[in-house]
Amino acid sequence: MIVENITAMSGFLLMGFSDNRELQIFRALLFLVTYLLGSAGNFIIITITTLYPQLQSPMYYFLKHLSILDLSSLSVTVPQYVDSSLAQSGYISYGQCMLQIFFFTAFAWGEMAILTVMSYDRYVAICLPLHYDVIMSPRKCTWAVAAVWLSGGISGTLYTASTLSIRFCGDKIIHQFFCDIPQLLKLSCSNDDLVITGMVSFMSAVSFACFTGIVISYVHIFSTVFRMPSAESRSKVFSTCLPHLFVVSLFVSTGAFAYLNPTSDSSTVLEFLLSIFYTVLPPTLNPVIYSLRNETIKSVVRKLLLRTKFTVRTIFSYCF
Repeated sequence: MIVENITAMSGFLLMGFSDNRELQIFRALLFLVTYLLGSAGNFIIITITTLYPQLQSPMYYFLKHLSILDLSSLSVTVPQYVDSSLAQSGYISYGQCMLQIFFFTAFAWGEMAILTVMSYDRYVAICLPLHYDVIMSPRKCTWAVAAVWLSGGISGTLYTASTLSIRFCGDKIIHQFFCDIPQLLKLSCSNDDLVITGMVSFMSAVSFACFTGIVISYVHIFSTVFRMPSAESRSKVFSTCLPHLFVVSLFVSTGAFAYLNPTSDSSTVLEFLLSIFYTVLPPTLNPVIYSLRNETIKSVVRKLLLRTKFTVRTIFSYCF
């Protein structure tokens, strides 16, 4: 009934990837667990990089803002999908869809920008260590983060304004679990989506420029690392650089393929996996990836967990 009447509604119908009720519940629970794990991981990173003195360098300052962006990005799409799946209703209003586009685009672009800043920070730390304190001074780091958030807000505003200019025709069915711009473009009337197509092309070009900057930074980094005489020094550099490079590769490759690949008229397994890879997996895995080979973070997390365990045990013993 919802599908039949969707053309008369002002909003859209998020179809997900199956009409099977059991699969809907399974996906909703899977997304919920992923969201809780991702939120917990990012919250831990935010907490320890804020409270612990040994994590107050520019690298961890940028990592904190990456976690804030990741946590925000997860909160834009996943809770709404879980709620819709459990309520057995994929309807999303026009206003909710536009807000989702704004915040998702803003946070996604912010993540791309902060990853670019982080690569430059690693380049300065490894290739120009004597000038690091001057180039990456606290004031400049603050300005860099401010530019990241401002650029995210601007990109979100431009994308949303472009989307508002689209006239939608036919069944307003989105074969996705959130309001994804490539899917919305399929619903537009002919010749009226040139503005948003141009915006997507422009932002893709800017993203490619950022990715090129990241690649250039790592070319210089690796050329410097391989000239290091000490194997211990090389290992230490790789422990901080490889996680960042993996995060960048996963985020950029899946996002670019999803936005540049023509969408089909119906949901496919490939589109489902791609949407997961660039919307859910990066913000969920980032805390784990950055912690696996970083001994400082692992040490602080162990102290935090031990302190939390001791506090809970003390409270429990006092009460009972």
